[in-house]
Amino acid sequence: MDRIAYATFAKLEDSHFWFVSRRRIFFDLLDRELRGESALRVLEVGCGAGGMLGPLQRYGTVHGLDIDRDYVQYCAQRGFQRVLCGSGYELPFPDASFDLVCLFDTIEHIPEEQLAMAEIARVLKPGGRVFFSVPAYQWLWSQNDKIAHHCRRYTAGRLRLALQSAGLAVRRMSYFNAFLLPLIVPAILLQKLRERFGKLPDGYNNTSVQMPSLLNRMFTAVMSSERWFLRWLSFPVGHSLLCIAKKP
Repeated sequence: MDRIAYATFAKLEDSHFWFVSRRRIFFDLLDRELRGESALRVLEVGCGAGGMLGPLQRYGTVHGLDIDRDYVQYCAQRGFQRVLCGSGYELPFPDASFDLVCLFDTIEHIPEEQLAMAEIARVLKPGGRVFFSVPAYQWLWSQNDKIAHHCRRYTAGRLRLALQSAGLAVRRMSYFNAFLLPLIVPAILLQKLRERFGKLPDGYNNTSVQMPSLLNRMFTAVMSSERWFLRWLSFPVGHSLLCIAKKP
């Protein structure tokens, strides 16, 4: 990921509607999936600046992994001592080490998807769960994906096939960030048009745009509200995709 994105993400993870809303959605689902379990061994792969490590502690002992040493040091400064620098291709843990592995918008950064999937399956205990979130639809590829060094965007079918190839059984899959999709699609198409004609500033990404506080709160309320619907249904479309899978 480019350094401009690192700085932006670290600054905005506690306030920007996208970060706040996805956190609410993810942990509402995980709370229901884990049903009060609090003594689990948990691993977050691609933990970045550590924005999810704190909330994950409600489920037990949390370990983090990131390929970037600066982020590992930053997590340590924030008090997260069980964070290692390492690759998704060679997780530095024994077989069957974890009850829960989480990859919050991580697997799309990894070129060799199946090598990483195999490692995730290896470190999961039998019956252990894995949580994925990924960006959806290759046709929504934009400057943001380039800045973040994404390798791909996903459909439900593609993600399901990758999980099944690693021997993981899908328990729940849904698109999300669906309510704001009618606003997101034209914004991305406009961004693509500006890029084509050389009108997009270097290093541009949507989260770097200064958003008025009222608009940010409105978007937070709209996107966050999806968690109530996801308790009962799965969205057929959305800007992103989430999945909970299990190791048999």
